[in-house]
Amino acid sequence: MGIHETANALGFLVRHPHEAWERTRSKVEHAADRRKQGDQRTPYEPDPDAATRLHEQIGAPFPCDASEEFKQMWAGLEESFAQSSSFVGEWVHDADPGLAEITWCLVRHLRPEHIVETGVARGITSRVLLEALEANGSGHLWSIDLPFLRSQWHDQTAVAVPEAKRSRWTYIRGSSRRRLSPLLAQLGQIDIFIHDSAHTESNMLYEFETAWPAIRPGGVLVSHDITLNPAFRTFTQRVPGDPIFARYEGGGSVVGLLVKTG
Repeated sequence: MGIHETANALGFLVRHPHEAWERTRSKVEHAADRRKQGDQRTPYEPDPDAATRLHEQIGAPFPCDASEEFKQMWAGLEESFAQSSSFVGEWVHDADPGLAEITWCLVRHLRPEHIVETGVARGITSRVLLEALEANGSGHLWSIDLPFLRSQWHDQTAVAVPEAKRSRWTYIRGSSRRRLSPLLAQLGQIDIFIHDSAHTESNMLYEFETAWPAIRPGGVLVSHDITLNPAFRTFTQRVPGDPIFARYEGGGSVVGLLVKTG
């Protein structure tokens, strides 16, 4: 950050002490993970049959039409983003095509009424989810996000989601530690939960353990970037189910999925 941007960020945190504490906690947790793991990744071997297994577990046919729908939809999004003057910079904090395809297929097959995701950034995953809900003709997405303070990323928060696509969307600013539990208490039951916020071991475990009781039988927990720490493995060893480690074509990171069996 430059001096002007730093001054603006500090001023914002003084005016919003809850966010100052949330950001400090996240930095402390990231530092603890680095001391514990260094640059070492948690090994997960992606399942070459992940797509087949996922469709079997949710009771959907495979191959399916949803994958072809996704490819057409994704190509259109990439073209629109490339032409947008407000969508600038590298795709560093955005969903890759692998996570996007998984979430698209889940929404089209499960036809969820309640989806909760953590982490928005520029809103790529949010946009894909909303496009899928629109194709279904029903359902709503709640997104919890503590946006970046860096001006470029802060100014582009949810830029991928135009106003015309927001009728099925509720954006909740803040960390999942403050916002997730009250939201789930309000909703009662959800169909899909997607983690893509701060990838610290502590935060991921908190989100998994908080969201899991609210997921209906047959619903799905999804986590991006599971190789960054052992949180997903730790959690899935505590609950019933057969976890899936997926890396779809075009996807850079391993996505963890767990279908709730009961």
